[in-house]
Amino acid sequence: MKTSPPVVNAPPGFPTKLNDLVAQIEKAIDAHLPPAAARPARLHQAMRHSMQAGGKRLRPVLLLAAARLRGAALHDPLPAAAAIECVHTYSLIHDDLPCMDDDDLRRGRPTCHRAFDEATALLAGDALLTHAFVLLSSHYPAEPALARTLVRELASAASSTRLIGGQMEDLLAEKHPLAPAAAPPGRPAETQPPAPDAARLEFIHLNKTAAMIEAALVMGGHCGGLFASDEIDTLRDLGRDLGLAFQIVDDILDATADTATLGKTAGKDARAGKATFVTLHGLETARRLAAARTQSALDTLRRLPGDTIFLRALVEHLLSRKN
Repeated sequence: MKTSPPVVNAPPGFPTKLNDLVAQIEKAIDAHLPPAAARPARLHQAMRHSMQAGGKRLRPVLLLAAARLRGAALHDPLPAAAAIECVHTYSLIHDDLPCMDDDDLRRGRPTCHRAFDEATALLAGDALLTHAFVLLSSHYPAEPALARTLVRELASAASSTRLIGGQMEDLLAEKHPLAPAAAPPGRPAETQPPAPDAARLEFIHLNKTAAMIEAALVMGGHCGGLFASDEIDTLRDLGRDLGLAFQIVDDILDATADTATLGKTAGKDARAGKATFVTLHGLETARRLAAARTQSALDTLRRLPGDTIFLRALVEHLLSRKN
């Protein structure tokens, strides 16, 4: 399991609290996934292979932190944290498939289709996506309104207009040939999307990346009792800025770090002809954009109630992360 690098320039207690939240999330994932031996065992082993590979656990950490802005959470946020990690991991399994990015390494271990096979990986991703909504619909029986809100928030973030839509736009932007390919007989020619520009790249990552970070914060806010519309709007604003900053740093690391450090194949975006903040803007401009988005996120944090010290340290840490 990969671990995060030491946190520098963080307030006292930040690394301990971060590690504590990650440990809580790991326990929740183990408790809320089907047992590995449950029939069909191969499917459940594949789900656990990808879910229990470690990683930053950024989305569930953000959910727990938002839930505890005012102290103890009003409602247990751990099932919701496990649910959002299920959806995130499903997206990674599918993203790594040969028909998508065709990658061999994720979170420092073989991707699901390499460790098992392509069909099992496809089904494991499907199962994790649906399992997320089993968790949300079954773990808040005393609060049906909360369950509906959480289901709606996560479903919207994972929908064809957000996470999946961003992935589709990302695929369409790869290598963007100058003319549309000839259509097969009997089928109309598809309109070739334009070459990536700054607005299109931002659309891709506001949906492919930021949507789930936004959902994590909003779901956590609801678990923590932040129901006022201005509080939820602030969490959304924070999620959008943080999501874009996170993606820009990801693009920088893909261009500058090595595979062992990243825990996934380095340089694959450039080789695949993907549109990234680095390929579009250059490395130095990408670094300035990441810093600007991070500062915007920090400014937004000032509008939130409660204790934001941990969230502030986490946002700053993400800008200087190495994997």
